[in-house]
Amino acid sequence: MMRRRLLALGVGLGLLGATAVAGPAEAADVVAWAPLASSTADAQQVATFWLADGGAKLRSATPYAPRTEVRGERTSGTVVPPGKPGSVNPVGPEAEGEPPRTSGKVFFVGADGLPHWCSGTALQSQYRNLVATAAHCVYDMEGAPATVGSWVFVPAYSDGTTPSGLYVGKRVFVHSDFTQYGDHDRDFAFVNVYSGVVPSDSGTQVTTGRLADIVGGQGLAFNQATTPAVDVFGYPAGPHPDGTRPYTGDTLERSTGPTFTMSLSAPPADQPIGVDSPFTGDGALGSSWLEGYSEEQRLGYLNGITTGVSDTDGDGRHDTGISPYFDTGLYTIFKAAASYWTGRIT
Repeated sequence: MMRRRLLALGVGLGLLGATAVAGPAEAADVVAWAPLASSTADAQQVATFWLADGGAKLRSATPYAPRTEVRGERTSGTVVPPGKPGSVNPVGPEAEGEPPRTSGKVFFVGADGLPHWCSGTALQSQYRNLVATAAHCVYDMEGAPATVGSWVFVPAYSDGTTPSGLYVGKRVFVHSDFTQYGDHDRDFAFVNVYSGVVPSDSGTQVTTGRLADIVGGQGLAFNQATTPAVDVFGYPAGPHPDGTRPYTGDTLERSTGPTFTMSLSAPPADQPIGVDSPFTGDGALGSSWLEGYSEEQRLGYLNGITTGVSDTDGDGRHDTGISPYFDTGLYTIFKAAASYWTGRIT
């Protein structure tokens, strides 16, 4: 299943741009990466695994929920950016219709040997090949850190279909604090994917193209203040604490709400951010928080990733999504991943 132990390798990369970012020496300390499907032969095997039998394993996968419930409360504090605000612009093409095709499901085989899924989103990058999700949706952190198996991204996923192709992960970039310490403040991951494939009538795989060329790529915003509204896109499923279950996880859901600072008691975090959102935890890990989202272009700026949910008012229903604060450290990881080429598997 292509499940490998994490290679804790630091990558020293010079960073470009006028915004305040980490220098090469600091980047070498914080950037960690690991292979997923390193060769085209490995990637073809992974694609075949998920596309076989009309995508039966995509439909049978269950939402991944290693730990989704977060205990904490909303606060009236303000974030303290470690540097100047910065952003990376999104890129078309315009997504036709609603919802945005950049959002989709991340599929993988967990340590239990079973297929699972999280949420994810396509980002703009140099080679149009980048997916953002929660780091827990790429790594099994129960024992020694190890990548999950057969990792793929399906944008615009709906009920077992791959309308914009299936994209096999080649390499994942994360912050070293997550792999070394399980730091909740660094629970984010950027995955480089091969060009997409779809099954043909003859049973072979046909290339669709690079991810962002097909569905577009969301932008990125970091070192920002909390905002009156962000749009959250993901695939929530599973029951609320009171037993109700408003979501099935079969189709993309959207919620809109303000962001605010949080104080967490478990797991601990230095500067977590919350969003007013009714998403349940199962399946919602990796959901994108888009600032400045355009209804016309279906594009905005990623400024949060759901890594947990919380019931902050005690009524038995989740009301808050939790994300790490997008700071200079996150931008450092993004820049390392954004400059990595992947290629085709067919």
